Amino acid sequence: MKITKEIKVAVLVILSTVLFYWGFTFLKGKNLFDTNSKLYAVYDNVAGLVEAAPVTINGLIIGKVNTIEMLPDGKMKVELVITNEQIKIAKSSIAQIMDSGLIGGREIAIINNFSDTNYTQSGDILKTSNKLGLTDELANQIGPVKDKVEVLLENANKLIENLNATLDASTQQKLKASIASLELTMSEFSKISKNANEILSENKSKLTTTLSNFEKSSSNLNSMTTSLEKANLAATVKKLEATLTNVNGIMANLEQGKGSMGKLLNDDVMYTNLTKTSKELELLLQDLRLNPTRYVNVSVFGKKNKPYVAPATEQNIEQPKN
Repeated sequence: MKITKEIKVAVLVILSTVLFYWGFTFLKGKNLFDTNSKLYAVYDNVAGLVEAAPVTINGLIIGKVNTIEMLPDGKMKVELVITNEQIKIAKSSIAQIMDSGLIGGREIAIINNFSDTNYTQSGDILKTSNKLGLTDELANQIGPVKDKVEVLLENANKLIENLNATLDASTQQKLKASIASLELTMSEFSKISKNANEILSENKSKLTTTLSNFEKSSSNLNSMTTSLEKANLAATVKKLEATLTNVNGIMANLEQGKGSMGKLLNDDVMYTNLTKTSKELELLLQDLRLNPTRYVNVSVFGKKNKPYVAPATEQNIEQPKN
C-alpha cells in the first residue's frame, strides 16, 4: 500500500502537535506520561505559591506543585505530585506553605506524622496551614513599632511647640544668663577641685598616718568588744539587777517602818526616847566625873552613904513634846 503525501503530512502535523503540547506542558512542570501519585491541598490563600514549586519533607524534595486552581468558593486547590515513592506520607500529615529561602520563593513543606501508619493514596486531600514568610513576619512586627513611632513623633512635635511658646525673648535671655552662671560655677568648682587635690597630695603622709591610727583604734575597739563578750556581761547585769531589786526591797521596808531601822526612821516616839536616854546617859557620866564618891564609897567604919542629889542641869532638861 502506497502512502500518499497527504497522509504523511497529516501524520507529521499530528506528531508535531502532540510533541508541541507535550513540550509545552513539560515546560510548565507537567508530564503527560507521569504515573506518580497525586495529593491535594486546599488553602484560603496560596501566598505567592507557584506551579512547579518544590514539595519537601524535612528539607528533602519529594515532589512538586503540579497545578493551582481556584474553586467556586474562592479557595485555592493545589495538586501535589509525589515523585519519591519511597517516602510514605501519613493521612494525618499537614501540607504547610512556607518560604523556601532568604532570596524568596515559596514551597510546600509536608509535616509528616511518622507515627501514623495510615498512609495516603493517590487523590487524597491533606490538612493545610500557612506559615508567614520573613517579610510578613517583619511587617507584623514593624506595624506596632510604626504606631509607637508615630505617637512618639506626635508627642515630640507637641513638646517642641510648647517649648517654642515658652521660650520667648525674655526667657531665652534668662536661660543664657543661667548657662553663663553655670559655666562660671563649674570653673570655680574646677579650681576648688584642683586645690583639694593639691592639699591631699601635700598631706598624703598625714592622711596615711591618720588612717593607720584609725585602723588601730578600730582593732582595739574590736578587742574591747571581744573582752566584754568573754566577761559574760549578761550574767553581771543580771546580778546587778538582782542586787538593785534587793536594795529596793530594803528601802521599801524602811519607808514602811519595818525592822529596827524602819521603826527608828519612822517612829517619832522611839526617836524621842532614844534622845532622852542619850541625854540622861550624858548627865550621869558628868555627875560621875564631878562626884565620884557618890557612886564609889569605901568606909572602914561604916559611914553612911550620901543621898543622891540630881545635878542642876538635870532639872533643866526640857521634856520632849509628844
